[in-house]
Amino acid sequence: MRYRTLGSSDLEVSEIALGSWMFFDENTSLEANREVTEAALDAGITLFDTANSYGQGAAERAWGDILTRFPRDSYVLATKVWGDMPETERGLSADKIAQQIDASLSRLRTDHVDLYQAHRFDPEVPIEETIEALLRVVEQGKARYLGFSEWTPEQIRAAIDIAGPELFVSSQPQYSMLWQAPEAEVFGLCAENGISQIVWSPLAQGLLTGKYQPGRPPPENSRRADEQTSWAMTAIFDEAVVLDAVQRLRPVAEQAGTDMGTLALAWVLRRSEVAAAIVGASRPSQVSANVAASGVELSPDLLDAIDHALGDAPVTAPTLAPGATEGVRHR
Repeated sequence: MRYRTLGSSDLEVSEIALGSWMFFDENTSLEANREVTEAALDAGITLFDTANSYGQGAAERAWGDILTRFPRDSYVLATKVWGDMPETERGLSADKIAQQIDASLSRLRTDHVDLYQAHRFDPEVPIEETIEALLRVVEQGKARYLGFSEWTPEQIRAAIDIAGPELFVSSQPQYSMLWQAPEAEVFGLCAENGISQIVWSPLAQGLLTGKYQPGRPPPENSRRADEQTSWAMTAIFDEAVVLDAVQRLRPVAEQAGTDMGTLALAWVLRRSEVAAAIVGASRPSQVSANVAASGVELSPDLLDAIDHALGDAPVTAPTLAPGATEGVRHR
């Protein structure tokens, strides 16, 4: 495993991070989550990313049960705020942030998180209120650093204008071979201000593993076969175009001497702006397969071959990801 510095912070994070979006699935047990988490730690993964709204707190509770058995300084713990919770509606008002950080810490069984992220932007709340509330969380010692997920360049600039470039150390956008939109504007703006990328869906919800075949039904128990999770794919990708493009990547992966998932993760990690790629896993073998991408270097010829294979399938223009919003409200 290789490690990278997270933005302007003093945090060193593993290139492959483990996410917990799958940890609240009704078919996944706490013991299965424990096995996956321990496999990640054994493989050198140090960054663990969750959110208060994943399973309405279930994902945080799972890691509260699991990670509490390990030294607190042996991993970097990140969570998020914004989504709907039983006790609050979604949003980034001062009251909601103050309430939700305490609830997250209680579920996670810790007195602080290393990274506290605004899960999306809240255009209904003055940005000054949101920034002041997030800074208060840091001042109180409940979070070491701050980040955001799926903010537009306008929103990022507005926050920096208020509190300076040292406000945030991380951005969490969707980013993959098929969703390249952040490269257009977000990567450069963040790099100029000491903000690293922790990217989600680097395998495009599993599409880039090649397991979904054109003209065939999705494998049983896959995300594409589940109505509750398949929306994330169908909402942003033209399925016919994307599945054909992914199949054209097979000979490229063979040329690289690797599998398609490793190729996709290595492609994401080729960018110095990316500190880590978040992967999900339901069993330890998936962790091992994903970790294999750390340190894989792709030659210029291979990168050209990837571009040629994908053709016009990738989203490259600045585009809002699911749940993202435009606009900024001031006091």
